[in-house]
Amino acid sequence: MDALSGVKTELLSMRNGYTGLWTLLAISFITIVAVSAFDSINVMGFELKTSGIISRITEPYHGSGCQDESVAVADSMVADTEKISFPVPVDTASQRILLIGDSMLEGLSPRLAAYAKQNGHELYTVIWYSSTSQIWGECDTLSTFIRKFRPTYIMVSLGANELFVRDIERKRDRHVKSILEQIGEIPYLWIGPPNWKEDTGINRLVEKNVAKGAFFLSDGMHFDRARDGAHPTRSSAAEWLDSIARWMPDNCNHPIRLLRPDNGVTSRAKRIIVLQPKK
Repeated sequence: MDALSGVKTELLSMRNGYTGLWTLLAISFITIVAVSAFDSINVMGFELKTSGIISRITEPYHGSGCQDESVAVADSMVADTEKISFPVPVDTASQRILLIGDSMLEGLSPRLAAYAKQNGHELYTVIWYSSTSQIWGECDTLSTFIRKFRPTYIMVSLGANELFVRDIERKRDRHVKSILEQIGEIPYLWIGPPNWKEDTGINRLVEKNVAKGAFFLSDGMHFDRARDGAHPTRSSAAEWLDSIARWMPDNCNHPIRLLRPDNGVTSRAKRIIVLQPKK
């Protein structure tokens, strides 16, 4: 019995020792976590940098918000683009708008012409079939039409013929820059292509080069397509333009007055120039 009592006493002593050790470790851990929560602490005149976890946990979240699911069908076409608010009032002056780009203008131009008529603007459209940023960037055609029509606002719709170009940044970056150099100080908006498949980077490349608030991302929107499976139908292209007009006041760095004409109403640009594919 004495031996058994001795064993019990020894075990109790060991348990008490481990309890003290665990208590000491727990106190140390809590102290370390508490200290690391702050950005820095000062000990005897020395500033010690810590993890600053509190400032990261409590800093406000700046993620993009979700649109109300109850919006109208046309509103649901707006791509899931990060919303940027500018303190820029809508330019209510009458504009001379130059719309340049590829065959996607066949659908965009008639509806934009209706907006121009509704809001006192003039629209000049230059459709260059099968054109790309490379074709426009390698020549001075844009500069020529800028001198000819003296636009106060330019809209560009290019990229649909470059969705699947490999190594796109190396092959197209300088051409996108050339287009922007020709535009110069004129306010502009680049309308991204209506993707029907995932692109190899043309949207990302254009958005990287243009001014903030000067790119409308069309990828991610729903389109009814023509028989070729690429071009939006005329009615879908009209809704595309309606989406751009709704997007501009809160997201564009130079929004112009685009009060909406009646549904389905189209018109004709003051001047339409058609350029054939470059051979």
